Amino acid sequence: MLLKVTLLLISRIKLHLYMLNIPDSKYERIVIVGGGFAGFTLAKKLQNKPIQLILIDKNNYHQFQPLFYQVAMAGLEPSSISFPLRKAFQNCDNIVIRVAELQEVKTEEKRILTDQGEIYYDKLVLAMGTKTNFYGNKEIEEKAFSLKTVAESLYLRNSILEDFEKALMEKNYELRQKYIDVVIVGGGATGVELAGALAEMKQYILPKEYKEIDSKEVDIHLVQAGDALLKGMSKEAGETALKYLQKLGVNVILNKRVNSYDGNNVVVNDGTTIPCTKVIWAAGVHCRKVLGLDEDSYVRGNRLAVNDKLQLLKHPSIYALGDQAFLSDEEYEHGHPQVAQVAIQQAKYLAKEWIKKKDKGFKYKDLGSMATIGRNKAVVDLPKMKFKGFFAWILWLFVHIQSLIGFKNKIFVLINWMWNYITYDQSLRLIIKPFKRSTSKPKT
Repeated sequence: MLLKVTLLLISRIKLHLYMLNIPDSKYERIVIVGGGFAGFTLAKKLQNKPIQLILIDKNNYHQFQPLFYQVAMAGLEPSSISFPLRKAFQNCDNIVIRVAELQEVKTEEKRILTDQGEIYYDKLVLAMGTKTNFYGNKEIEEKAFSLKTVAESLYLRNSILEDFEKALMEKNYELRQKYIDVVIVGGGATGVELAGALAEMKQYILPKEYKEIDSKEVDIHLVQAGDALLKGMSKEAGETALKYLQKLGVNVILNKRVNSYDGNNVVVNDGTTIPCTKVIWAAGVHCRKVLGLDEDSYVRGNRLAVNDKLQLLKHPSIYALGDQAFLSDEEYEHGHPQVAQVAIQQAKYLAKEWIKKKDKGFKYKDLGSMATIGRNKAVVDLPKMKFKGFFAWILWLFVHIQSLIGFKNKIFVLINWMWNYITYDQSLRLIIKPFKRSTSKPKT
C-alpha cells in the first residue's frame, strides 16, 4: 500500500514538472489548438467569458491564408496579412496564449502533450488546419514549393527573385529557361491565383527591372489533373478562369498529372518533360493525424469525424473545427468544403452553443466563393447569382480587406493594392535571406 501511494505521488510530481506554466482557474478550462480562422474566431467569441481559454499555436501570430500567394509574388509584405495573437487578446483576462506544438492527446487523462510540456483540459478543440498533400510522392515533397505558411511564401518569393538574378548571368538558353520557367500543379483557387499573379509579373515587372531577360521567354505552366479549373466553383467560373489565364499567356494543361520532379525536370503522365527549377505544388491538402486518437476517428484526408455538435464521435469532450472536421449531412455528403467560411461559422456556432446552450446542431450556410485571376479579373459564385470581370474583382478586394485582422493591416493592404493598380508596380521585391552565424574559428 505504501509503495502504491509513493508511486502515485511520484507520478503527480512528474506531471507537475512537465506541465506548462499556466495559472489555475476556478473556471472550466478549454484548450484550443490552432490560431487559424476557427481557433482565432472561437477565442474571440469567448473572450472575457467565465471560462479559462488556453490558445496554442506553433506560431505567435494569426495568418491570413487566402493572401499567401500575394506575399510569394511580392505584392504584400507578410506583416500585412499576419496579426500577433498576444496583441489580439491583450485586453482579455481569461485567455492564456502558449507557443507550442501538439504532439499527443491523452484522452483518458484529459491531457495533451506538446513540445513544451503538458496541459490538462476540460474541453479540447482541435483546429490545426491542413498541410500540403503530396500523395506519398517523397521526391516531389522534397523538391517542390508549397504555400501553406507565411514562411513558405517568403521562401518562394526569395527563390523566384534569386532565379531571375541567376538567369541574368546565364548565357545558355536552355539553362536560362530552367530559371525563369515555372510549373504550378493544381487548378484550384491557389493555383489559378498564383498563375495570374505570375503572368502579371511577367507582363509588367520583368520588362522594367530585368531588361536583359526577354519576357517572352518566360513560360508559366498550370497543370490540372481534372478537366476543368476551380472544381469547387461553378462550371462557368472554371471556364472563365481558363479564358483569363490563356489570355494572360499561361499554358494551362488539363487532364494531366505530374508524375515526378527531380529538381530540374517535371515529368507529366503522358511522358512530356518540362525543364524548370521551380514547381509550386497546390494540388491538394490533408490533415495530419494526432497521436492518441483512435484510427477510426479519421475519415477522408485524415479529417476527424464529428457529430452535428462538432464533437468527436467517441470523445464528447474533444471538438474538431474547420478543415480538420468532417461532418456529413444530406447537403454535404462528403463533408463541408475546407474553406475559411466553414471554419468561421463552426467557431461562431460552438461559442454560441456553449454560452446560450440552445442544443442545436450545426448547419453550414454557403455564402459563396470567389477567385481572382489578375488585374480587373475575378469570378464570383454567390448562392443566387454568378458574375465575373471588374465588378467581381472589386468585390473580391472588398471581402478580403474586410476579412483581415487589424485596422492597420486593412489600411496597409488597401494602400498597397491602390498603388499597384495605379503604377502597375510594387516595391516589395526584396530577397530576404536568413542570417547564418559564422562557425569558423578566428585566425591566429
